[in-house]
Amino acid sequence: MQIPRSMRTKAGRLIKFGVVGASGAVLNTGVLYALYRLAGLPLLMASALAVELAVISNYLFNDRWTFAAPRPSCRVFAKFNAVSLVGIGLNVLTVWFLVRSGVFFLAANLVGILISFASNYAFSVAWVWRRVA
Repeated sequence: MQIPRSMRTKAGRLIKFGVVGASGAVLNTGVLYALYRLAGLPLLMASALAVELAVISNYLFNDRWTFAAPRPSCRVFAKFNAVSLVGIGLNVLTVWFLVRSGVFFLAANLVGILISFASNYAFSVAWVWRRVA
């Protein structure tokens, strides 16, 4: 049985989005650790900054690799950043809530990343890169 090409394309895109997201998660976690533990920034500020740095990195990789856009676009970046802002909110609120509930801050951050990943992928396909997807 052969898998239809459109299904393979969608699965490949999801995998690429996941790989890019994983690289962003590593970046996010490292920056969060550095800003919170080493630099002593408040947790919410450190988390928000770490997520935004990961957003910029994720946009660049997703635009060129996942969705194979011909060139970066300020309009697409603005849309991706808006979608990611929702993800940032979900991530930061998750971290805040779980840490207040006694969960270790890095574990809480990973849960926040997973929640924001699902939201970001859905909106990226449906709105940000709709013409490419």
